[in-house]
Amino acid sequence: MAHILVVDDEKNIVKGIKFSLEQDGMKVDMAYDGEEALQMARDNTYDLIILDVMLPKIEGTDVCRQIREFSAVPVVMVTAKGDDMDKIMGLEYGADDYITKPFNILELKARIKAILRRAAREKPKAKNHIVVVRDVSLDTQSRRVFVMDAEIYLTAKEYDLLEFMMNNVGKVYTREALLTQLWGADNAGDVRTVDVHVRRLREKIEENPSDPKYIFTKWGVGYYFR
Repeated sequence: MAHILVVDDEKNIVKGIKFSLEQDGMKVDMAYDGEEALQMARDNTYDLIILDVMLPKIEGTDVCRQIREFSAVPVVMVTAKGDDMDKIMGLEYGADDYITKPFNILELKARIKAILRRAAREKPKAKNHIVVVRDVSLDTQSRRVFVMDAEIYLTAKEYDLLEFMMNNVGKVYTREALLTQLWGADNAGDVRTVDVHVRRLREKIEENPSDPKYIFTKWGVGYYFR
């Protein structure tokens, strides 16, 4: 069951979208301003967010930008304006698609389903103890790693870091969060430890470590696996 967040200050629109999506078996949460939407996005795991551009408290583009600092959840921006700049700005801030009011609910649902299908294809595929993301595969029982069918030899912490990130594709983690997750909450180590392990991991799994295609840096925030 897909879990969707619908954000718009026009309550009738939100309720109409909610009713229609629930008819297709989706679970739908509602928010009516940018502040509420941002908090709900932090507190819950959504499969997709429908986000109006014009919102009270925090504008939709700013909400999208802040969501992108901690999540890669697909976002569809909704604008009542015909100005192409709104659409461009929405995509610049990290939106995956946009739709202009007034819209046909069937068109919105078609876009939602297309994005959910694409997101499902990009999620890690687990079969028994095997995790596969694109060309990288892990055997979680033997702790073996393969890239393009060639075995890669990692240290214990390098493996732990890779497994954690592959099981959380698209999610951005700060260095502090990774340090706590992999070295323990009581660890007082320098966050540069994380940078060192990321660099070494890139040197082993990336064809070109300076132009990575697996482990990316979200500048000013942290790292994520794509």
